Formats: sequence, C-alpha cells, structure tokens
Amino acid sequence: MADAADRPQIYLVTPPDADAQQFPDRLAAVLDAVEVACVRLTLGSSDADHVARVADALRGIAHDRDVAIVIEAHVAMVERLGLDGVHLNDGARSIRKVRADLGADAIVGTYCGTSRHDGMTAVEIGADYVSFGPVGETVLGDGTRVEREVFEWWSEIIELPVVAEGALTEALIADLAPVTDWFAFRDEVWSAEDPIATLKRLVAAMG
Repeated sequence: MADAADRPQIYLVTPPDADAQQFPDRLAAVLDAVEVACVRLTLGSSDADHVARVADALRGIAHDRDVAIVIEAHVAMVERLGLDGVHLNDGARSIRKVRADLGADAIVGTYCGTSRHDGMTAVEIGADYVSFGPVGETVLGDGTRVEREVFEWWSEIIELPVVAEGALTEALIADLAPVTDWFAFRDEVWSAEDPIATLKRLVAAMG
C-alpha cells in the first residue's frame, strides 16, 4: 500500500443542485471523515444571490478544516465571497486576464478536456493546475476520453499539478494513481447512498 503522503490528493466538486440548507452538513461530514485538499463550488444556478448564499455556507466549512475552496467560472465572486480562487472551463483562453484580475495569490485552475496543447499553454500563462477529462465512460460530450498516456506525459515533463476527473471508477483510479496528482470527484461521491463510504473506497483504490 502506498504511503498516504504519496497518494494523489482529493479534489471534491459539489453537485450542481447544492443548497445552503442541507448540503453544508453533508459536506462537513465528508470533510471530517476523509482528507480533502480542495472543494470546487459548481452550481447549476446562475442566480447570483443563490450562488453567494451557498458559497458563504460552504466557505466556512472548508476553511474551518483548512481546505481550500474555489468557485467554477464566477471570477467576480472570488474576492467578494472570500474564496481561494476560481476553476475555469475554457482551457487557456481566460487565464491571463483572470490571473491579472485576481493576483498572484489566488488559485487559478482550468479544465482542458483532452487537449495537451491547452494544458501546456495554461501552464505557460499562469495556471496553478490543469484538469483533464473525462477519463471514464460518460454519456456527455462526444465520447472522447483522456488516455493514460496523457497523464504519463504530463507527470514526466511538467511540474504543475494535474487533475483527473470524469466518470472515475476504482479500476481507473488504481491505474492512474501513479501518474496523477489529484482526483476530482463529484457524481461518483454525491450520487452514492453513502458518500463517506464511497469516497473512502475510491481513496483506497489509489493503493
């Protein structure tokens, strides 16, 4: 079994329907049970007041446990809501401006799909991490998956952390753990009847 310090870190993504009433308790229970490095607030709602209420509720829970919290896409809310940074979904296109807006201390990460080129460009212009996905079978998109060789290539030549996400299974986790810095879990955890037991099982698959 790999030493815990050598395992990839856990990046937990909220479900799109997370609310400010019930979800904070669910998140707190998971963070108390499993070591998580970062939480990404990803909401389906575009209502700024709703997003702010959820962010306020989750920020305290994350920060009380020394867990970073970033928000997906809503760059203008990062400083106003006291969040640690932002997760972008457009590869390298917005990073330069977002980095200038948020400053050097903010976390700026980006999802690059399956594009190595976007990933390398993101590194060059100021990203803190790059996410590739999906790595598993999903009904979304065009069916294209990120192959293991992308993570192997990244781990050999680039020092910036790489995140694997999208339809992760225990088998995929076991295969990718040696060449991945972080695993991002969302549906894999929150759609389960017992999120804590499920996340523990996924972590155990890292070896």
